[in-house]
Amino acid sequence: MKLENVCFSYGDKAILDNFSLSLPDTGVVALSGPSGCGKTTLLRLIAGLETPKSGTVTSPGLPDTAVLFQEDRLLPGFSASIQLKAVLKRGADITKYLDAVGLSGEANTKIEALSGGMRRRVALARAMAFVENKRLLVLDEPFTGVDSETAKRIMTALRAENLPILYSAHDAESLALADTVLHLSGPPLTVI
Repeated sequence: MKLENVCFSYGDKAILDNFSLSLPDTGVVALSGPSGCGKTTLLRLIAGLETPKSGTVTSPGLPDTAVLFQEDRLLPGFSASIQLKAVLKRGADITKYLDAVGLSGEANTKIEALSGGMRRRVALARAMAFVENKRLLVLDEPFTGVDSETAKRIMTALRAENLPILYSAHDAESLALADTVLHLSGPPLTVI
């Protein structure tokens, strides 16, 4: 994956200005940096959700990328199992995904009855379920509200998918789960 001389802005605010970066095509890479530095925009560009004003982004992009957004984006009024069934083939087993995030006993619990951390884990399980035939997994703040032991277990399950994983995080425990950590500042975004 590679970005070459990428420029991107929101209105007059430059988020990336002639930004270049090469990322490994395997393993787990974490992006670290203060809120507002441009991590989410970088993830969105790599995932193919945004288009640069100039420069090139070479990555699997859409539809070959599974994305977990900062917001859980779960379907209100539906159970944890329905959240997964929405992205799985009919008849697929949802148990392994709920087990991977420590929610096997919550399959029939409606999203509104779950804590914020549990909802985050349902969103992670859905992203894992969605990786079939994908070539990249992009996660924006995946472990917010998730305890460190559960985050480790989830990362083990994510690694088992054998996809390159790119995620953003703030805390040291989440960053320690990556093979490589890129420290960023900005805007405009720079690698420090």
